[in-house]
Amino acid sequence: MQYDKALVWFRRDLRDFDHAALYHALKSSRQVYCAFAFDTEILDKLSNKADRRVEFIWESVHELKTALQSKGGDLIVKHGKVHDLIPQLALELNINAVFTNRDYEPDAVVRDAKVAQQLAKNNIAFHDFKDQVIFEKDEILSLSNKPYCVFTPYKNAHLKKLNDFYLKTYPVGRYIQNLAKVAPSKLISLVEIGFKRTDLNAMRLPTGMSGGAQLFADFEDRINHYKEARDFPAVKGVSYLSVHLRFGTVSIRHLARQARDRSNIGSQAWLNELIWRDFYFQILHHHPYLATGKAFKPEFENLSFSNSKALYSAWCNGKTGYPVIDAAMRQINLTGFMHNRLRMVVASFLVKDLLIDWRWGERYFAEHLIDFDLSANNGGWQWAASTGCDAQPWFRIFNPVTQSERFDPQGKFIRKYIPELANCSDKEIHAPWQIPSLRQEAIGIIIGKNYPAPVVKHATQRALALSLYKKTDVPN
Repeated sequence: MQYDKALVWFRRDLRDFDHAALYHALKSSRQVYCAFAFDTEILDKLSNKADRRVEFIWESVHELKTALQSKGGDLIVKHGKVHDLIPQLALELNINAVFTNRDYEPDAVVRDAKVAQQLAKNNIAFHDFKDQVIFEKDEILSLSNKPYCVFTPYKNAHLKKLNDFYLKTYPVGRYIQNLAKVAPSKLISLVEIGFKRTDLNAMRLPTGMSGGAQLFADFEDRINHYKEARDFPAVKGVSYLSVHLRFGTVSIRHLARQARDRSNIGSQAWLNELIWRDFYFQILHHHPYLATGKAFKPEFENLSFSNSKALYSAWCNGKTGYPVIDAAMRQINLTGFMHNRLRMVVASFLVKDLLIDWRWGERYFAEHLIDFDLSANNGGWQWAASTGCDAQPWFRIFNPVTQSERFDPQGKFIRKYIPELANCSDKEIHAPWQIPSLRQEAIGIIIGKNYPAPVVKHATQRALALSLYKKTDVPN
């Protein structure tokens, strides 16, 4: 055994199986303690104290704690400044080494360096491992040894390298007897960390490891149809696992292995989405300035958006007069989730129809999405705004009506979130302002009264957006 006592520091990896840091700690140490800290440096920045993400984490921590207790150990849960708490705990327990899984966000990298530095002062080792991605940092490089900035060649290189070695499970159970035997402790409550219960339970979003397993079991029956079903928000086509990937209650290796081994059109399309996730992680790693709100493409750093607060408010509140946009925004406001196709459509609409800085939308999603992940959120917004790597070309602009007709043809999704439009025909519901006034009266929808008229004209705004980008996109 290399160490007498080790501490595993859990973060966005809230599971007790196929866990790199836990496996390595158990294998190399006589006694392994486990800890999680609710970091006040993060929590204090959250103005909404009924935050679904905090409750999701709390529930997942609760399940992890119970699972470790059933195996003879426990999860020590702290609340405070994590860069002080972990070194203090390591000293109190006479720890020889701290094991953790790597986090790639710039703030987290700085935090981990601080913790490692503090530990080193007391001769405590710090070991971190790859766990939340399939490939990280410099593992996928071009032939010229540079990081990829375009997805398709990155994906091809990723698939070429992907083999059983990179998808192997960490068999935690083999060494589980090395968990430190400690008296079970009580979990700090949500109230004690300054938060309160949300509607998570009513939303029937299962939390923790069991929730991740339940959702994947459900998706297994649908994965073969993923490619054709994923773009339709009224259809149960996606996996709904994004929040579980975010907090590590599922294993990315397990999911990628399942997708790869099925090798049908649906599972390959889903594997493609998991590779996008890796792609954005490595983009953020190689370009940490993206976390400060900078555009990936410097030529689009200072686009002169008009940034109307009134139009932004209409977008936020689902009152733009474009049903597919409004339904999507009401979905995120009510549930903390938005269908992936709609994320692209509402982002394009904010930037290229309302001419509002993409950073405003990125920030709104960061505050409201339960599955918010910095790298994917930034990547998605910069893709839609045409300011990012491998982005949508600036002259391609989504038409919200066409998108609505194509991906919600019967208006089922729109009717769910905009019941005031329920009496529209399937054809009328995508552009209700075109309904003749007599027909409006007959079906009880008065545009401008009980549903807003469009706040902008798409054709007019499209021309303005093209002019805005064209001025900026001048060759050097």
